[in-house]
Amino acid sequence: MTYSLIPALVFGYLLGSIPFGLLLTRAAGLGDVRKIGSGNIGATNVLRTGNKGLAAATLLLDALKGTAAVLIAGHFAPEMAIWAGLGAFLGHLFPAWLGFKGGKGVATYLGVLIGLAWQVALIFAVVWLVMAFLFRYSSLAALTAAVIVPVALYVLGTPQIAALFVAMSVIVFIKHRENISRLLAGTEGKIGAKG
Repeated sequence: MTYSLIPALVFGYLLGSIPFGLLLTRAAGLGDVRKIGSGNIGATNVLRTGNKGLAAATLLLDALKGTAAVLIAGHFAPEMAIWAGLGAFLGHLFPAWLGFKGGKGVATYLGVLIGLAWQVALIFAVVWLVMAFLFRYSSLAALTAAVIVPVALYVLGTPQIAALFVAMSVIVFIKHRENISRLLAGTEGKIGAKG
């Protein structure tokens, strides 16, 4: 990585580390979202407060911070967009002001994908929706989509972006290891279940 790409990575990280789920639930008087359900700051856990509007807003904002990082940095150079996207993803996962304990990154992953390859983002969305409809597990839907995305990117002839999403998908799987254990045990919470 050249020195010119470090600012893009840092910019993306700072943007990605804004904890919208936590900020929105606190602003709505619902307390600390980290104290319910999975303890996560993402949209799926915000949904466990019973407030669908806040969950939708969290999903949208967590995705948009990834898209914004890519588009702003990409204005300067295409390779900067990739590093800013990675930074936004890592910022969401490991925000410095929350003790490096953030979300699981799926919405920001999607947001980065929208910025870099919107056609594949549509594939992600379709896979996620179908799996969520069939099985009612957000984690299973996200993990399945995260397997499909790098393959689709490679097939479409974007190897650099595909390589980025291979790394990001591996991290998504690592961050979901507890969910995977619960899925295997049949104890994973379904979409919409209050925590």
